[in-house]
Amino acid sequence: MTDGFVISMFGALFAVMNPFVNLPIFLGLTEGMQRSDQRRAAIQVVFYTAITCGVVAVGGSAILSFFDISIDAFRVAGGLVLMQIGFHMLNGNESPAHHGSQAEQADNATRDSIAFYPMTFPMLVGPGTITTLILFAGQAKNVANWVAYAICVGLVIGILAVVLYFAGDIGQHLSRTARTIMSRLMGMILLAIAIGMIVAGAKVLLPGLA
Repeated sequence: MTDGFVISMFGALFAVMNPFVNLPIFLGLTEGMQRSDQRRAAIQVVFYTAITCGVVAVGGSAILSFFDISIDAFRVAGGLVLMQIGFHMLNGNESPAHHGSQAEQADNATRDSIAFYPMTFPMLVGPGTITTLILFAGQAKNVANWVAYAICVGLVIGILAVVLYFAGDIGQHLSRTARTIMSRLMGMILLAIAIGMIVAGAKVLLPGLA
């Protein structure tokens, strides 16, 4: 159970938060900054991302309970959100759910700090990430699962920290082709995981389908 839990969660979380796919966005938002300022912004993004992920992981179930939403209903809805994001990644488009509308993107260029908005939210910890964190928190039934949960989140944030801190250097060597291939691959993985979530939730909500 733990091995499958780790593989599924890490795959889903890495696909939706993919640091390499978000790298060009970070470079674009920090264009013109000194290398030291860019790295300071990277540290702030990682800090805000870790805090936001922790809040969602701890408080996600309480939020669902407050609105009287079952985990299976949220699993279906979340699967649809992840599916939409996966389709955008597979087709080489930006998902408005994570990257914002055109008006929001235009407003980003005038902001003094991009660390929390828009980098942390909604680009890194957007609807897809929040859905993934809440759903897998609902599946964590024992201490081993929670340890695995924390390790998955820590690994993804650790990779994010390295990629953003050395964004200037990595950006020079990561070609557009490599980013495109990675985005398409992560989109396919996210679609597969989203379908699994929808099917699992639908079986409970509509027992006849089972």
